[in-house]
Amino acid sequence: MDTDEHEHVIEVTGLRRVYGGGFEAVRGITFSVARGEVFALLGTNGAGKTSTVELLEGLAAPAAGRIRILGHDPYRERHAVRPRTGVMLQEGGFPTELTVAETARLWAGCTTAPRPEREVLELVGLGDKWGVRVKQLSGGERRRLDLALALLNDPEVLFLDEPTTGLDAEGRRDTWELVRALRDTGTTVLLTTHYLEEAEGLADRLAILHAGRIAAAGTPDEVTAGRPSRISFELPDGYLLGDLPPLAGLGVCGHEVEGNVVRLRTRELQRSATAVLTWAERAGVELRGLDVRSASLEEAFLQIAGGITGGGTGGISGAITGEKEEAA
Repeated sequence: MDTDEHEHVIEVTGLRRVYGGGFEAVRGITFSVARGEVFALLGTNGAGKTSTVELLEGLAAPAAGRIRILGHDPYRERHAVRPRTGVMLQEGGFPTELTVAETARLWAGCTTAPRPEREVLELVGLGDKWGVRVKQLSGGERRRLDLALALLNDPEVLFLDEPTTGLDAEGRRDTWELVRALRDTGTTVLLTTHYLEEAEGLADRLAILHAGRIAAAGTPDEVTAGRPSRISFELPDGYLLGDLPPLAGLGVCGHEVEGNVVRLRTRELQRSATAVLTWAERAGVELRGLDVRSASLEEAFLQIAGGITGGGTGGISGAITGEKEEAA
């Protein structure tokens, strides 16, 4: 099959993954990724991100559904897919006594038409670590080595599972720039990440997984469209929520009160913020801790995760900043 004739190089239809004991980690998801596109999979811990990516990488066969990578089944036609894809796992598991150079040479020996090892190490900022043993690398440097080895075969499709976990701010920015450069040269990138800023800044499109299903998908703007913005502040001493003007008249569509902190949700941010500030000015009070935020991917993520589970956002913040996904 000539994949150049097809817009999508990753096609997933009705995908399911079931573990021993009948636990269904992936529950019939469908999505596609176009050539030269960055696609992000987001979700809470245990949502099914890594389970999905492992199926796309051909590491296991799905319980049901269809996967095509570059026009081929990645599990049954691994010989046709693997030389054209790069994979960066959550943990590389390299022999710690080998040097960076030896590790790269070892990996290159298992790679079809590899690029020069020094070239890819320079690309990820490890050119000066050529003779350093893997056990002497920091956690962030090991992640850079993971990425370098995933790029050795100059892949058409690159899978990145939590690519910037353990990196400092500079390393994360460098990785983002590298991913953008790869996309600009036509590489298709599918990544999982806990960093919503990363997904928002890198992804052309994304999907939010929850309990093995896709809860929302589209461009970052499409996913955030229609989600409420937020205004929060501390009530002045002696004031209650009822002292504010009627919330419906402020354009507010929901609210919470925790102690003396008020959080308002609105789809008319300018109108609501102006009304709150006008009330405070007329009352002659200061709104301490005032925070006005437009709808964002983080807000959409929290609303989706909290709404589906039937509770608030408790326990979700850890999933945003956490470093690893659970087995599912």
